[in-house]
Formats: sequence, structure tokens, C-alpha cells
Amino acid sequence: MPAQTVAPSDVRAVRAFNRFYTQRIGILKRYLDTDFTLTEVRVLYELAHRPPLTARELVRDLELDAGYLSRILRRFEDKGWLARERNAEDARQHLLRLTEAGYATFAPLQQKSRDEAADLLRTVAPPARPRLIQALDTVHRLLEPPAADARRIVLRDPRPGDMGWVVQMHAELYAREYGWNSEFEALVAEIAARFLRDFDPACEKGWIAEVDGERAGCVFLVRKSATVAQLRLLALQPEARGLGLGGRLTDACIAFARDKGYRRMVLWTQANLAAARAIYASRGFVLKESVPNEAFGKKLVSETWELRL
Repeated sequence: MPAQTVAPSDVRAVRAFNRFYTQRIGILKRYLDTDFTLTEVRVLYELAHRPPLTARELVRDLELDAGYLSRILRRFEDKGWLARERNAEDARQHLLRLTEAGYATFAPLQQKSRDEAADLLRTVAPPARPRLIQALDTVHRLLEPPAADARRIVLRDPRPGDMGWVVQMHAELYAREYGWNSEFEALVAEIAARFLRDFDPACEKGWIAEVDGERAGCVFLVRKSATVAQLRLLALQPEARGLGLGGRLTDACIAFARDKGYRRMVLWTQANLAAARAIYASRGFVLKESVPNEAFGKKLVSETWELRL
């Protein structure tokens, strides 16, 4: 995969946050005003919370230099905090575990760390704390996303506030990726308002896709006539792509339309939306009409697709 370009302004933003946060949590000093470095405490943490493990596993999991880790372990042994035992599965490796003295040394460090975290949270007003925790979780998941098969994916009914998000997501996404102007945002807002105002649960439905508890995509099926349903506003956040969500949302629409007795499904899209077109084609939709036009500040080719149910 080719290297992705990164904007200098984004790099500056990350570095500025790093400077702010490392100073805020006191990482530039000795850890929590003790005689330990942050790395030493992290090694103690791993030894305290995991079954006996090898130095090689610590090097791998903490991404440490082997020589540096060896010096830390030697210090722990000299203090009587660390014991080594023969590894029955590999005689060349020793298993490392904390001694009772090691656990006694680590316990107050862990409590002090908890107290420091609680003190930091107390500086944030209680109503704002969920936003902070959510933001921290978002950073964690974006920098270290779980494997695709471990993601928690839910398709649910729209809730109050979701339609505003649908409009915002579409406007931001298509402006950023295709340069579409506010005409498109106005169109999405009109579709969303019509869905809310005229919604008939007997023959229409909307889905919001969540990935790990975060809104990640949407689609809507509306009544065009007694026999024809229309798929509208299929979209995914960039970080949710590659999970098969676009197909799942489209399949949900098709299944609902068949269950309600519609004979055809139609949709309107643009020729440059290649990913969406591939989903429609793979589900049996057929391109019925293609019309060059100017819309959303661009020269486009509008398309009408149809699926016989």
C-alpha cells in the first residue's frame, strides 16, 4: 500500500497535543514523583497483571530495546522484586514473575496512578466527562483499530438527533472527497426533513449503522409508489469502510422492500461514486438511465438504477 500523505498542519496538531498531554500528566518528571521511570512502572504493571512471561514477550509487547529491558529486570532482581523460573516449554527462556515484595512495591504505584487519573478528571465538569472519555476511546480505536472480525457492528432504527448527523455527515464527506457545495447539503436536509415529516413505518424504514458504539453509516428506504420503493442516502464514514457495511445496509433495504411487497427498487446516484455503484451492481441493480448535468458545483453524470424484486 502506498504511503499516505499527511498534512503539515495535522503533524503540528499531533505534536502540540503530545507536548500538552505529556506535561499535564507529568511524564517529563520521574513517574508520579517516585524513583521509577514510566518504562519501569509499565514493566511492573505487565508483570503484575499477566501470568509469568518471558523477557522476549515483554520486548515484543512493549516494543522495548532488549538491552534496556535487561537492565530494568536486573535492577528488579537486585531489589528482590523479580523471580525467574525455568520455562518448561523452552529451557532457553526463563519465566518472569513478581515476588511478594514486588507486588508490595507495585501496589502503591498503581493506587497513586489511579488517584492522579481521578484528580485529572475532577478538573473536567461532570457533564463533560462522557465527551472526554468518548474522545479518548476514539483516539485509541483510530490509532489501534481492532481486527475487522472483532468490531461490534449494529444496524438500528434512527433516534432523535440522528437525522441531523446524517445531514452533517453527508455534507462534510462529499465536500471533502468530491468538492460538492452546499447545494448537496440542502438536498440531503430536504430528504431528511421529508423522511421525518412523512414517515410511514408500515412501508418505510431507516437504518443507522454503528461500529463499536459510534455512528458510522446510514441508509433509508422510502415509498415512491404502491409498488416501487426508493433507496436513499446510503453513506459510510471513511473509517467504517472495508467492513462490508455498505452491502449490509443495502441488503437490509432489499429485504425490507421484499417483505413489504414492493415489486421494484430504484435509486438515484452519480457516476463518480464508484464504491456505491459496485454495491448496487453486485446486488442485481441495473443502470436504467444516465444523464450529464451540473449539480453541487460540479459537472456530473446522474444515474438511475433499478432492481426488480
